[in-house]
Amino acid sequence: MTDFSHFRSHIETHATTTASEATTSTLAHGVTAAHSPAQRVGYAALRIGAFAALLCAAAMVGRIQVPGTEVGITLQTFVLMIAGLTLTPVEAGSAAALYLVIGAAGAPVFSGGASAAALVGPSAGFLFGFVPAVIVAALLKAPTRGNDSDNHLTRALMRNLVACTAGCILVPYLIGVSVQAAITGTDIRTLAAASAVFFIGDAIKALVATATVTPARVFSARRAQASAASLHN
Repeated sequence: MTDFSHFRSHIETHATTTASEATTSTLAHGVTAAHSPAQRVGYAALRIGAFAALLCAAAMVGRIQVPGTEVGITLQTFVLMIAGLTLTPVEAGSAAALYLVIGAAGAPVFSGGASAAALVGPSAGFLFGFVPAVIVAALLKAPTRGNDSDNHLTRALMRNLVACTAGCILVPYLIGVSVQAAITGTDIRTLAAASAVFFIGDAIKALVATATVTPARVFSARRAQASAASLHN
């Protein structure tokens, strides 16, 4: 009888601990148990729509034309980096895809006020490259935990910088330059050399995005865990 009571006590303790850890983990990711599946889908849809709108706005702000290439410098790469570091891979990819759909429907949301025609023009590869680019960044970004130490924060910063660079710089350039060479008939080495000027600006964007988003996500997770801990006290 004593053994059975001890076993039952052990099971209850384990269940309580597991539930507590699950609650803390859930709060750290900004989702509470009070959110229904419909609410979570709604919030995800809002995030997707918001970043699609930001991509539209970034293109409309204007661009700096680069000699030797049909593609100009815009803030869209920066928006992709922020999306990759803050959204899930599905949300990030959906936001980029929604942006392309809006343009394909005829809205002048692409660089220079272009619409559907841009999807079959020299810059088509860069546009279609947005989807895999932001998904790769979202997959590579560092996980955020509220109990991160300063050392882990440094590692998270480095990992997110790699995510932005690999996902939102290398991927779209590989796809974009290849497609542009195929469409225009220009030697790919010439296009690659002309596009190299983009790397300086995009490297700065990656640094700013990483330095802004990473500490903010860690701070948010710490606040969520502190709130969860206060609920159990």
